[in-house]
Amino acid sequence: MGTIPPAGRLYRFSALDAVAFGLYVVLAAVLTAAPAPVTNLVRQAIPDAATAVFAVNVAFYVSVGLFAVAAAWRVIARDMRILATRPWFTVAMIPVSIVAMLVLSAILVSLTGSARASQNQLGLQSLVQQLPPWYVVPLLVVLGPFVEEYLFRHLLIGKLSRHVNIWLCCALSVACFAAVHVVGREGLVLPALAPYLGMGGILVAAYVWTGKNVMFSYFIHASKNLLAVVLIYVVPQQLLGG
Repeated sequence: MGTIPPAGRLYRFSALDAVAFGLYVVLAAVLTAAPAPVTNLVRQAIPDAATAVFAVNVAFYVSVGLFAVAAAWRVIARDMRILATRPWFTVAMIPVSIVAMLVLSAILVSLTGSARASQNQLGLQSLVQQLPPWYVVPLLVVLGPFVEEYLFRHLLIGKLSRHVNIWLCCALSVACFAAVHVVGREGLVLPALAPYLGMGGILVAAYVWTGKNVMFSYFIHASKNLLAVVLIYVVPQQLLGG
């Protein structure tokens, strides 16, 4: 077995981190500011609207994800080795974390006075309903969660906390994670932010609690998304408000 570099080296910002982060910001800004022109351009090659939106999202996450994997593969390898030493504990803690996430989100939603679905949530729900699972699962369960855990946990907490107080990094991680999921037509309104604040809070807690294990928070995130996808496919559309 190969050796893993000391933790200090694993948490230094690198050029690949800068490329991955910069690419994410630029592409996210373009897709937020001008989603229709981008989708219409793709539809010249892929006429179906839902498939075109899917292709845009896949291109986005694959582009960032390739640099993320290249930048963080040593951390990924280390974290997987750690989780492999206690597999049953890891498996057991994932559903516990999801339940905690749902409870915290429900509390935050109740405190805001009303639940409000974000445009991001409604758009993803509509996309899932129009596409087969072999399209949706790789995007929403594999690619998306990994890129987000790399950015919002590994970079904003794991690496940034070498220079900034870790609790400030945790707060920044939760806030940014929630914000990117609701930014759009509805703005940063608390009822739409609340579910993502709850989700981000549990992911941050899991990441810090496990000694900055990004793969543990990734598995929780991926499992939560998988649960959401399964429910959308299984629960009748009228019950989801569609």
